[in-house]
Amino acid sequence: MKTKAGAILSSIRIDRSVDQKISVQLYMGLRDVILGGGLSGRLPASRTLATEVGVSRTTVIEAVGRLVSEGLVESRVGAGTYVSSTIGQRVDIARKKTEPKKGKRPKLAHSAKRAARQFVHRDQLPRKSQSFITALPALDSFPMAQWARLSARHWRGDRDAVMGYGYPQGLPRLRAAIATHLNATRGINCEPEQLFIVAGAQHAFSLIAGTLLNRGEKVWFENPGAIGARNALVARGANLAAVQVDADGLDVEDGLRKAPNFRLAFVTPSHQQPLGRIMSLKRRLALLQAAEGADALIVEDDYDGDFYYGNQPLPTLKSIDTANRVIYVGTFSKTLFPSLRLGFFVAPPNLVDTFSRIFASELSGTPTWPQAVVADFMDEGHFATHVRAMRALYRQRHDVLHEEASRLAGLLNIEKASAGFHTIGRLEDGLSEKRVVAAAAQAGLILSPISRYCLSPIAEKGLVIGYGSTDASQIRQGMTVLRRVLRG
Repeated sequence: MKTKAGAILSSIRIDRSVDQKISVQLYMGLRDVILGGGLSGRLPASRTLATEVGVSRTTVIEAVGRLVSEGLVESRVGAGTYVSSTIGQRVDIARKKTEPKKGKRPKLAHSAKRAARQFVHRDQLPRKSQSFITALPALDSFPMAQWARLSARHWRGDRDAVMGYGYPQGLPRLRAAIATHLNATRGINCEPEQLFIVAGAQHAFSLIAGTLLNRGEKVWFENPGAIGARNALVARGANLAAVQVDADGLDVEDGLRKAPNFRLAFVTPSHQQPLGRIMSLKRRLALLQAAEGADALIVEDDYDGDFYYGNQPLPTLKSIDTANRVIYVGTFSKTLFPSLRLGFFVAPPNLVDTFSRIFASELSGTPTWPQAVVADFMDEGHFATHVRAMRALYRQRHDVLHEEASRLAGLLNIEKASAGFHTIGRLEDGLSEKRVVAAAAQAGLILSPISRYCLSPIAEKGLVIGYGSTDASQIRQGMTVLRRVLRG
């Protein structure tokens, strides 16, 4: 038993260079060995364990104590410590089992099968800062100290407030803070009661579509357009009409030709995703008029509208909507950070009761403590300061990108942007999106082709270039690699 235990315990590795406590590492190692069937019956004495693993006896006692508290081992007075008999039986049964049969696949709902055929996979969502990735803000410049201080304040406060069930529609203080922000910066005059806090913009799109759409109803969708919103609408049974996008944004005339009796229109007017175009005022007014004529609604996705650094920004669709047609969607994934998973939407007054009933009946609301921290972050002025700083930073990083763009002349024509932290680069004739993206991946660059965002093929060929999450030196290094890839 000692020999066998020694051989097995030698597989447990203790890493003293990491922050994790040694007793926790030992506990996790022993737990894995026990659940894997490597240890059964009586455990070696604590002194033996300490010698085999190379830790103190106190550390062993602490680790074994955790195993006892979880029921994985049991201490018998005068007899030692044994692997739980229940665990032992479960391991024996698992060993006797043959390879499980897959069996017949369960039937799926028609809507799920239909949606699965149309989904665009989002496995390229960025999890780490890197040259040219999109959607990730400047995490290196986030005011972490202020955020930590506000978070600690709430965790030291009233436990009921941060640990109990929250408000389904959202924390009232946060809704009020967002309403104030929208009025001051986006020209949207709304009441806090019109605000609904959700787990990110994607959650908002799904809820809106599930509330307003019947299966098969027509939805105007920008082509190319936002992949996440597209998947959310498809999952709810929407019949998407691919409406072309030109220099003025969504082509309303094209939409009327393709689907005059549309139920919903999805647009990103402040910074078109992915082409970066700004929808002209003429087009905005035409879209509002088309929606009223078709008795349709509009979802305005203002995912990075706070980061406008051109001339005077155009008014949001919501701010010029006089017929209660626009549902405005915002997110903190770009202004703060994505893992926060907080977004919101502003419902027209005539839909507030409907959404309130749905939230009160089906949803328990997003976690309270991050909402409370964001509310404080906004009320104390940190949010406005952060947005201003990021607006200047993204403008600076944008300018660095364009300083380097001349080095790609004749290969890639990178457009200037006036908002957000991505733009597009048009590939010159003869260069294939697919081949360039594949070659870039081999060189360590993650690039997205414009075609990935398309419902139907378009003439434009190019790449979506992000510049927000990396500093000037990384942008320059990335451009050097990209130039080498394109020339190859």
